[in-house]
Amino acid sequence: RLDIPQHKGEVDVKTAYLPGIDSFAVKISPGFFDNPKLGLPSVSGMMVLFSARTGLLEAVLLDNGYLTDLRTAAAGAVAANWLARADASHAAIIGAGVQAFLQLRVLTLVRPISIATVWARDARKASRFADQTSAELGITVKVGATPEQTVADADIIVTTTPSQQPLLRADFLQAGQHVTAMGSDAEHKNELEPALLERADLYVCDRLSQVRLLGELHHAIAAAVIRPDAVFPELGQIIAGQQPGRTNERQITVCDLTGTGAQDTAIATFARQRAEAAALGAVFDS
Repeated sequence: RLDIPQHKGEVDVKTAYLPGIDSFAVKISPGFFDNPKLGLPSVSGMMVLFSARTGLLEAVLLDNGYLTDLRTAAAGAVAANWLARADASHAAIIGAGVQAFLQLRVLTLVRPISIATVWARDARKASRFADQTSAELGITVKVGATPEQTVADADIIVTTTPSQQPLLRADFLQAGQHVTAMGSDAEHKNELEPALLERADLYVCDRLSQVRLLGELHHAIAAAVIRPDAVFPELGQIIAGQQPGRTNERQITVCDLTGTGAQDTAIATFARQRAEAAALGAVFDS
């Protein structure tokens, strides 16, 4: 990762090879979090596909961050599908950007969400978010005054901010809630108080080796709340039946998602296949 602190920016590069897929992606993803003040999106970027057989360039996907937005939202839906209560109907969203909207939208695909509460540091942005999402999704969306109030009655809580200070405390949570933390994809970002992870009945991550370095787990280890050698299940292991997920309705579950290169390779390959099937894109010789 490249940090550009004077402009509140960072550039992440991710890649992964997946056996059985003939290509691999390299993603370049800039995030400049003051951009909304300039009327620009916070996240942009591109994905480049290479042959996993020869290493030769196959495609350049100038998606401007769109594919990253989609795969991140999809990961949130998968987490909720496997870890939230089946009857979860009230969502709390911390953040009011593009990813916040997508997270709420995909939650409606996997749970019977009928009401949502949103909080953001910019109250006007939260109000616009509530109006727009209510109209687009056909559900009730209201604005919370504080993070604590926002999550008080929620069944599913999603944090999706670039915050560097915890927004949720352990004592905010109630039995049966599920939390998906999306924002801590760098070691300086932190949305959950370390004690919150200790309080959780089940903590799950996308990649254990990665969250030890830059996820919410990283901060809990640094605070000596959790041992550095503690082992936790990964979401993929739960999906594969190798580890148990939620086992009762009163458990507090937390999923720490930092984003993986495997997701980028999967969605970039899928997007290329869709483009080829629709005869879209331009062919050029190097």
